Amino acid sequence: MLHVAPSPPLARCLYEKRGWALFALAALVILVVAPLANLVTPEGSFLHLSDASVALLGKLFCYAMLALAMDLVWGYAGILSLGHGVFFALGGYAFGMYLMRQIGHDGSYHADLPDFMVFLDWNSFPWFWAYTDHFCYALALAILAPAALACAFGFFAFRSRIKGVYFSIITQALTYAMMLLFFRNETGFGGNNGFTDFKRILDYPLATPQTRIILFMLSGGSLLLLLLASRFIVTSKFGRVLTAIREAESRVMFCGYDTLSYKLAIWTFSAAICGLAGALYVPQVGIINPSEMSPAASIEIAIWTAVGGRGTLIGPLVGAFVVNGAKSLFTAAIPEYWLFFLGLLFVLVTLLLPKGVIGFFDAPPSARISLPFTRKEPAS
Repeated sequence: MLHVAPSPPLARCLYEKRGWALFALAALVILVVAPLANLVTPEGSFLHLSDASVALLGKLFCYAMLALAMDLVWGYAGILSLGHGVFFALGGYAFGMYLMRQIGHDGSYHADLPDFMVFLDWNSFPWFWAYTDHFCYALALAILAPAALACAFGFFAFRSRIKGVYFSIITQALTYAMMLLFFRNETGFGGNNGFTDFKRILDYPLATPQTRIILFMLSGGSLLLLLLASRFIVTSKFGRVLTAIREAESRVMFCGYDTLSYKLAIWTFSAAICGLAGALYVPQVGIINPSEMSPAASIEIAIWTAVGGRGTLIGPLVGAFVVNGAKSLFTAAIPEYWLFFLGLLFVLVTLLLPKGVIGFFDAPPSARISLPFTRKEPAS
C-alpha cells in the first residue's frame, strides 16, 4: 500500500468544524462587511475601506486563485509548472477583448475598432474576435481557451512521460513562446501595449466604487467556491490517486490506474482556474499585456505556493497574500531591491521552512527554525 503523508494540522482545519466557521466568516467579510465598509462607512472613519484597498484586495484574490491552481498540480499531483502565467494571461486577453469592445466610440479615434487596430490600419476585426462583444461568450472563452491549450499540451507531454525538471523547462518554454507571439502587432492583441483604457463592463462604468466593489465580491466569492471545489477534489478518490501519483507514479500504474487521465484532468482544471482568475483580474487592474506571460511571472506563482506550503490548499493562499503584500510595500519603498528580497525569501523558506508558512505554525517551538542538514529524521 502506498503511504501518503498527512497534511499539517493547521491545513487540516479546512476539513474540520472550525474550518467551516472560518470559511463562513471569510464569506461574511467579503460579501457583507467589506462592501459596507467601502460604500457606507464615511471616509474619515477608521472602519472605512478605501477604493485603493478594494482594488488591491481584489487583485490579491485573483493571485490567490493562481496559487490554488498551482497547488492542485504541484502540491497534490507533483507536477511543477513554470508556465501557469500563460493560462492566466490567456484568460485576461479573452475577457479583455470584450472590455475593448465595450469602449465603443469612446476611444481616441471614435471608431468601431479599438484604437490600436485603427493605428495599425486594420479594416475589420480578426476572426477570433467574433462574438467577443457578448459577455457570456467572452467569459466562457476566458475559461475554455486556457483549458483547451492545457489539455492539448498536457496530452502530448504526459503521454510522452515527460516529468520532473524536464516538464518544468518545457512549460517555461511554452510561456516564453506565447509571450513573444503576443508581442507581435499582427496577432491582433495590441502588441507590446496589450489592452488598456477600459471604460465599461455590461454597460456599467468601471471607475465607479459600486462596480469595483462588485468585482471585489466576485473575486473573493470565486476564490471561496474554488477552495470548496478543490477540497472536494483532494478528499475524493480522485484526489487520493493524485497524491499517490505524486508519491510513486510507477506503482500506481502497476495497480492498473491510467495516470495520464488523472494528471491531464487536474492539469486542465488548474488551467481553467487560471483563466477565470485572469478574467477577474483585468477589469480591476485595467490593463493586460504580454508581460503577464513572462517566465518570471510564472516562477512567482510557484514561489507563492512554496512559501505558503504546497499540498495544503490553505498554504498557497497565505503565500500569495504574504508575498504580494510584501511586494506592494517593497516596490513602493525600495523598488530596486524587490527581486533580491523575493529571491532571499524563497531561499530562506526552502532552507528553514520546507513545509512553508503553514508548516511553521504546526511545528513544535524547538523545531520551528532548524536547518535540514541538522534535523534528525525519525527512525523508520
